[in-house]
Amino acid sequence: MADLSKALTAASAAINTEISALSNFAKNLEANLKPALEIILASQGHIVVTGLGKSGLVGAKIVATLASTGTPSFFLHSGDALHGDSGALTPGDVLIAISNSGESAEVCAIAKMAKGWGNSTIAITKNTNSTLAKSCDAVIEIAFEKEADPLNLAPTTSTTLTIAAGDAIASALMAHRGFTSQDFGKRHPGGALGQATNK
Repeated sequence: MADLSKALTAASAAINTEISALSNFAKNLEANLKPALEIILASQGHIVVTGLGKSGLVGAKIVATLASTGTPSFFLHSGDALHGDSGALTPGDVLIAISNSGESAEVCAIAKMAKGWGNSTIAITKNTNSTLAKSCDAVIEIAFEKEADPLNLAPTTSTTLTIAAGDAIASALMAHRGFTSQDFGKRHPGGALGQATNK
C-alpha cells in the first residue's frame, strides 16, 4: 500500500489554508459587501456575472445560487462577451466581474464596456489597486496570503473565497427580501430539494 502521509499532509494544509482565509474574510464582511449589496438592491435588472477560466466556473455557480434564491441572474463569458454576447446586457443590469488578479484583459474590457453603457459594475478581486477594481463602482476584496495547493499556483483559496462571497450575497438578498422556503420550492419542482420544500 502506498505511503500517503505526504499527500494527506498537503490535503490538510490546503483545508487549513482555506479555513484561515475564510476566517479573515468574515472579519471585514460588512464593509466589504455593503456597497455591492446597495448596488444590487437598487437595480431593476438582472445580475450578470462574468469571468474567465476558474473564475468563470465559479461565476456560473454564483449565478445558479442567485437564480435559485430569487435573484434573476445569468453568466456571461468574458471572451464571448467581446465577440457579440455583450448584447445580452440590458439597462438596469448589474455586472459582477470576477478576476483574482484584477488584470484579466477580457474581464477588464467587458467591465469597462458595461460601465460605459451605464450599467453598475462590481469587481471581485484580491487586488483593490487593479485595473478592474479601479474601473468598477464597488469592489469585493478576496484578500488572502496564499493559494491552498503545494505550489501556491492553482486557483484554490481564491476560488473558495469567491464562492463564499457569492453565497454571502445570495444569503443577504434572501434575508433582505424575505425569501421563504415556499419561494425556494417554486424554483425546485424536481429532485430531493423540490420534494423537501414542496410538501
